[in-house]
Amino acid sequence: MAFSPSKGPHKSLSPISLKGRALRLLSGREHSRAELERKLITFEEVPGTLAQALDELQAKGFINEQRVVDSVLYRRAGKLGTARIRQELQSKGLDPAAVLDAVASLQSTELARAREVWRKKFGTPPLDAAARGKQQRFLLARGFSGDAVRKVVAGGDDESWDSADS
Repeated sequence: MAFSPSKGPHKSLSPISLKGRALRLLSGREHSRAELERKLITFEEVPGTLAQALDELQAKGFINEQRVVDSVLYRRAGKLGTARIRQELQSKGLDPAAVLDAVASLQSTELARAREVWRKKFGTPPLDAAARGKQQRFLLARGFSGDAVRKVVAGGDDESWDSADS
């Protein structure tokens, strides 16, 4: 019995449809409509077919902006500050109101999240100005506010900063 390439599950090597490509991307993680448009525009052969395919997927609930926001918050809030998460949400082409709501929900936990990231990376207060600068730059690069960074680096694990923040 010889294998025949024309028989079996892959009978034809037809190109993947735009909808199929979008579904493949969505199976890996949530994507916003704008992200899908950016990634798939080069595969659109007939103008308007990409928009039609994305409209169908959105109508069926495969594309959902709130799920994208929730996914980013779930994956990134434990590691990044509010500024970096805001930038990431904006780069996904999400509705500005949804981004503002997400950012507002993060601001109340900014100090605690910064403290936890600092604790995992450093764990001990800086011994000199060079170490303090290194710790501050580390937290700032992850998008934490300057106020939260100063409190965390100056106080370490001192919980008294929480009451001063309220």
